[in-house]
Amino acid sequence: MLTNKLARFIHTADWQIGKPYLQIKDEQKRFKLKQERFNAIERIKAAVELHASEFVLVAGDLFDSPTPTLTNVTEILEIIGSMNIPVIVIPGNHDHGALGSIWHNAEFKNYKDQIASNLIISLDNQPIELETAVILPCPLLRNKDNIDPTQWVKSINWKTLNHFKARIILAHGAIHTFSGRDYLFDDEAQSSSTNIINLENLPKEEVDYIALGDWHNLKKVGVKAWYPGTPEPDRFDQGEDNQRGQVLEVEIKRSGEPKVQVIPTGRFQWHNICFKLNGDSDVDRLKRKIDNLTAGRISRDLLRIEISGVLSLNGYKRYQLLVTDMKNKLLRLHIKGECHQEPKEDELEELTRSVENPLIAQVASELKQRIQNSESEEESISRIALCELYHFASKN
Repeated sequence: MLTNKLARFIHTADWQIGKPYLQIKDEQKRFKLKQERFNAIERIKAAVELHASEFVLVAGDLFDSPTPTLTNVTEILEIIGSMNIPVIVIPGNHDHGALGSIWHNAEFKNYKDQIASNLIISLDNQPIELETAVILPCPLLRNKDNIDPTQWVKSINWKTLNHFKARIILAHGAIHTFSGRDYLFDDEAQSSSTNIINLENLPKEEVDYIALGDWHNLKKVGVKAWYPGTPEPDRFDQGEDNQRGQVLEVEIKRSGEPKVQVIPTGRFQWHNICFKLNGDSDVDRLKRKIDNLTAGRISRDLLRIEISGVLSLNGYKRYQLLVTDMKNKLLRLHIKGECHQEPKEDELEELTRSVENPLIAQVASELKQRIQNSESEEESISRIALCELYHFASKN
């Protein structure tokens, strides 16, 4: 008697191999971030072996560009080839399948046959039948398309598909309700009007799982539809529901509800915090907060701080030393906002009554007088000059 077959597979997306990380100025740190994306795929391979997965679905954006370097191509093909199970990939918006893209490159095809014969690239809307499942691929053949990439699924003659195998849609695109903020660039990410997937239009009874890509956080968008997020985090926290650095292990039978397990694969951590410095003691509080976030790790964390507040001149000097220390230990430090300096009375006294350097004392006294007697714009300039004078004197 024939029964529905159990399909066990890994759902992943948005590897974006070759991502340049141009905002990172340090070449060595930039290399670490780029290399870690390959290391994450090695961890996916380990998950495949540990969980005895039958196949892997990559829901778009395997590469960060439609024309990656052949060095990146061959390196990732080696990892895929070593998985020894079918790895099914569709182009996404970053590595779309238009003519001239990597998928049509003769050298790529040659290397794929040599190194990763188990890799299946889908460039058209044709079902792919595996031993336990039927995959319904929805590749993107251009960067932006006004047509729902899953639209073709509605026209399938379902009677022609195997009745005992799970049916899985593999697609890359956005759900229209999604919008968010990319803190890497400090601006609001606008909702796209292209590559929109309308889940409501899909035949729910005929489809058992919808493997999506494009959203970089883990997100369940229906009983049967999931975004796995990126296997290695690639941006600062975006607020609520921020879970990145994983793949999904899925078990599903025809007409059954999917059983989904989250498998961690990320290594680097991207933090996003707001901090107000209300006094000099807060510098120590900020240091403790950062130490708790990074747990002593070196070159494995990226930190974005929205900073504000006022410190004394000595407190600001300690803050600058902390910033320098963080830059040395973190993969990236991105500071938005500004911490202002406000000299305390004892600091002013120290400058204006400097016996060792009477010239500094004289200049400090004149600046102090200007602050007391001038208008707001000139006062601001005088305060900046006084702060610089204090730091200059501290170095000598």
